[in-house]
Amino acid sequence: MLEKEEIVSPNLEELKNHYRSIITLLGEDAEREGLLKTPERVAKAMLSLTKGYHIDPHEVLRSAKFKEEYSQMVIVKDIDFFSLCEHHMLPFYGKAHVAYIPNGYITGLSKIARVVDIFSHRLQVQERMTLQIKECIQETLNPLGVMVVVEAKHMCMQMRGVEKQNSITTTSDFTGAFNQAKTREEFMNLIQHGN
Repeated sequence: MLEKEEIVSPNLEELKNHYRSIITLLGEDAEREGLLKTPERVAKAMLSLTKGYHIDPHEVLRSAKFKEEYSQMVIVKDIDFFSLCEHHMLPFYGKAHVAYIPNGYITGLSKIARVVDIFSHRLQVQERMTLQIKECIQETLNPLGVMVVVEAKHMCMQMRGVEKQNSITTTSDFTGAFNQAKTREEFMNLIQHGN
């Protein structure tokens, strides 16, 4: 059975009051039966969706940092993520692909996915999130290189504005060994074809 995530925050009550006011300002009756618990549910959802502000991604990587003389590419691909765009606070979601070339140290593979989760659980823009993931891994593990590719759909483009349902935005950033076109091409081939 799935356990319910417990949301505890000193700001919960204040957030609930703000969401109650927002519901009223939108023209609804915040006391209507179907909306009575909505301010609390939305406040808890927002606290959960932005919990990345309270977790140190560097510490997550350091908690599973191991000395290892492996110097080939390590790839964790197809990492699902969900985030909120900071411009409209609407979701954007997709997959992140991360590679690094160790320089004496590796980290637990799940920790790479956790880093993606931490940065995606903040108000974000895709470009910054891509950069933050790359910089965190580079600073913490000091590998020979890091490359991050993020592919996402943005609800702010699908639900409002231009209303383009099938648009996918791709961002990438890299350091070190990935400055070489051949290394980048190898990574891109591996994430696209799964070889």
